[in-house]
Amino acid sequence: MNNSLYSSPSGDLKEGKRSSICILGSTGSIGTQALDVIEKNPDRYEAYCLTANTRVEMLAEQAHKFHPACVVIADESKYEQLRELLADCPDINVYAGADALDQVVEAEPIDMVLTAMVGFAGLSPTIHAIKAHKKICLANKETLVVAGELINALAQQYHAPILPVDSEHSAIFQSIVGEDFNEIEKILLTASGGPFRKFTLDQMKTVTAADALKHPTWDMGAKITIDSASMMNKGFEVIEAKWLFDVPAEKIQVLVHPQSIVHSAVQFRDGGVKAQLGVPDMRLPIQYAFSFPERLYLDAPRLDLFKQPLEFFEPDMEKFRCLAMAYEAIRRGGNAACVLNAANEVVNLAFRQDRCGFLRMGEIIEETMAKATFIKTPTLEDYFASDREAREIASSLL
Repeated sequence: MNNSLYSSPSGDLKEGKRSSICILGSTGSIGTQALDVIEKNPDRYEAYCLTANTRVEMLAEQAHKFHPACVVIADESKYEQLRELLADCPDINVYAGADALDQVVEAEPIDMVLTAMVGFAGLSPTIHAIKAHKKICLANKETLVVAGELINALAQQYHAPILPVDSEHSAIFQSIVGEDFNEIEKILLTASGGPFRKFTLDQMKTVTAADALKHPTWDMGAKITIDSASMMNKGFEVIEAKWLFDVPAEKIQVLVHPQSIVHSAVQFRDGGVKAQLGVPDMRLPIQYAFSFPERLYLDAPRLDLFKQPLEFFEPDMEKFRCLAMAYEAIRRGGNAACVLNAANEVVNLAFRQDRCGFLRMGEIIEETMAKATFIKTPTLEDYFASDREAREIASSLL
């Protein structure tokens, strides 16, 4: 089990001191809900730094409301616009570019970094935050998908705790707290099944991005919603769970659970199963990552188990090739998951732009994995090279 999960720095904070939080991706779904948690707990948390990719107006609005020490816009072409929007806030430092993201997470006042950026772009700033000994509240699953072995090694080396923010991994984490020396027999990783759970293969051939963006349970960003529809998101979560909890893929079982009430569960060697249940609300796992091991009050609807049944089904690997390819990437090891992620980012965007069919996404990912250079023991530089190569291959296959 990954010991970094248990070494929360919260006990090192001086009594009465607020935790300073850097949110990588503050304008996205996770970022905005994290700001809600901060706003509801002003005596405990403060937003030290907010970052966005391109949403400059929204970032400026957040900065006016939360008054962080600094803001970063990844898109350098938006820098002057952001400066103008914050001209009335001379105490807020404004930066731009990928290098600025890497540097800002190292700022001494920061206690926690919430990695809520989407995609491969979250890898580098997360590594910089780990090396700066920050507590990582991990919502960017691609970081562990792409370079899980490296990230775990760095977290141990720099004594940087990693706490999961994904609802499923938070549920697993909550289920194993206090079970440090007990062997995990199986992780039961739940999935909503997305909007196409009951579709036939023929029906799935003609679905559009607009159809896929109608998620039955969660309100998420476009990229993640499409990944959920293809079940690639669940494949990524299997890979993430492997690295977070030191459990081999064959002990991670995906269960389609349309109600999204059981967020995931853990089965132990005596057959006992512990699960975390709750209404679908991402503020709970975000707040738990911030406050662990303490549980804070959350003003949210409570679970009423009288209202609906709880159903569980096996995923159809033929219909959802992306999930099958994630297991294949784990089997291959090395840089295979990095290639998987890069190809998926390309086809996900192409599908949203009507340049790729829904089922074709899985085919292109499979073809890219077959053509890309395999590296058994990749370095950080290899991951970046593999990402570039896989994107080129996948783009050529569109």
